[in-house]
Amino acid sequence: RMRLAPTPNGPWHIGNARMPSVIGTWAERYDGWMLCRFDDTDPEVKRPDLDAYDWILEDVGYLGFEPDEVIRASDRLETYYEHARKLVDLGGAYTCSCAQEAFAGLKREGEACPHRGKDEATVREEFEAMVDGQYGSGEMVLRVRTEIDHKNPALRDWVAFRMVDTPHPRPEAADYRCWPMLDFQSGVDDHLTGITHIVRGIDLQDSAKRQRFVYDYFGWDYPEVVHWGKVQVDEYDVTMSTSTIKELVDAGELSGWDDPRAPTLRSLRRRGIRGEAVVAAMVELGTSTSDVELAMSSVYSANRELVDDDADRRFLVRDGVEKPVLGGPEVGEPPLHPDHEDRGTRSIPVGGAVLVEPDDVPPNGKRVWLKGLGCIRHTRDAFEYTGEPIDVVREEGVDVVHWVGVDDNRPTTLRTPDGDVEGVAEPELAEYDPDEVVQFERVGFARIDAQDDAADETVAYFSHP
Repeated sequence: RMRLAPTPNGPWHIGNARMPSVIGTWAERYDGWMLCRFDDTDPEVKRPDLDAYDWILEDVGYLGFEPDEVIRASDRLETYYEHARKLVDLGGAYTCSCAQEAFAGLKREGEACPHRGKDEATVREEFEAMVDGQYGSGEMVLRVRTEIDHKNPALRDWVAFRMVDTPHPRPEAADYRCWPMLDFQSGVDDHLTGITHIVRGIDLQDSAKRQRFVYDYFGWDYPEVVHWGKVQVDEYDVTMSTSTIKELVDAGELSGWDDPRAPTLRSLRRRGIRGEAVVAAMVELGTSTSDVELAMSSVYSANRELVDDDADRRFLVRDGVEKPVLGGPEVGEPPLHPDHEDRGTRSIPVGGAVLVEPDDVPPNGKRVWLKGLGCIRHTRDAFEYTGEPIDVVREEGVDVVHWVGVDDNRPTTLRTPDGDVEGVAEPELAEYDPDEVVQFERVGFARIDAQDDAADETVAYFSHP
C-alpha cells in the first residue's frame, strides 16, 4: 500500500512524474494499492490552486494509472485535531508562544523553552483556543515533545500545528485557522490509510525521524521507507519548479502550462508524447539515493517505439526555396509509411514548381532525389527531371530530399521548444484530426493540434526527432 502525496499548487512538472511512474508500476507488478493524498494543508506559502486537484489526477491518468483512492488533507482537519488531543493526553505535545527566533536560539543550545513544563490542562485549553481561531498567525504553535538535547537540532520539539490567517481557497476549509504541519499530517494519514511503503526524497530523511516520535507515542509501526535522490531533467531552460513555471505563465512568458517550452507533463502530452514513454524512462532511473539525470532522449526513444509504426509520413518544408521543375511526373507518390507498403502512397501535386529547404538546393549541375518524384539536376536555376533510376541514390550517393508543390500545399505552424516554425506541408495534412501523430520526414514526429480550414492552416506540436 503506497501513496502519492502531491501539493496541488499547479500541474505536474516532468520531475513529479517519477513518483507515480515508479509506485504505479510497483502496484501493478505486485498487486499493490495506490492512494493519491493531496497534501494541501498550507494555505499560504504553497497555496493550493483549485484547478490543480483535477489537473494532477489528469496527469496521473496520462501516465497510465488510476489511484485506488483519492483524499484531500484539507477535508481531514478534525481527524488531525483528534490525534493532537490524544498526543497532548499522552504528554507528547505542548503549546508554545515563543517567538520563532527566540525558540530557534534555545533549540540550537539544546535548552527547553519556558512553556515545555506546562500542565496538560493548560495545554489542552490553549490548543482548543488554537482550534477555535483565537490566536493570530505566529502567536501560538503546538510542538511535539521529543528530546530537547537531541544530537540533530532539526528533531528537537518540532512544530505540529501553527496558526495561519490566510483562508484556505477551498470553501470547505476556509474557516479553519489552525493547520497541521506536513510531518504531523502526513504521519497520521500514512497510519490511518494503512500505508506500508513510503517512497520519498533523500532530502526528507528528517521527516521520517520526526514522525517516528509521534508513532512511538501512539504505539504505531512505521512503514518501510525508500529514499531516493533528486531527478534532474536535461534540455530545458525553465527551472523544474511549479512556482517558477506559474510565474512565467502568469507573466505571459509561457502561453500556458502546456507551452512546448514548459517542462510539464501537460506540455509533453500536447506534443504527442505518450505517458508510457515517460513511465519507461522514469522506472529505468531506479531508486538510487544519489541524484540522477533524466535525459529527454530516453523519453523520446521510448516514445518513438510507441508511435513510429502508426505514424504516417508527410513532408514539411521550412523557409522554402521555389524552383521550377522541367519535365517529369505531375504528381509525386511517396509511401505513407516505408515499412507498410499496403498502406499505399500519398499524392503530392507538382504544378510546375516545387519548394525545398535552402540547404537541400544542390549546386548547379548537381543532382538530388525528390522523394516520391525522382532524380532532378539543378540547372539554369531550375530543377530538370533526369529520369534516372533509384540506383543513383544507392550507388552514387545522391541525396534524398523532401519537397512540396508551390501552389498546392498546406501552410503549417510547427510549435517547438525552441519557438514556432512556419512552413508548408503537402495538402493532405489538412485531413488529419487533432491528436493524430505524423512524422514530418527529416524533421521529426509531431502531433496535430488544430486544423483551421477557414485560414487554410494546420497547427502541429513538435514531439521529437
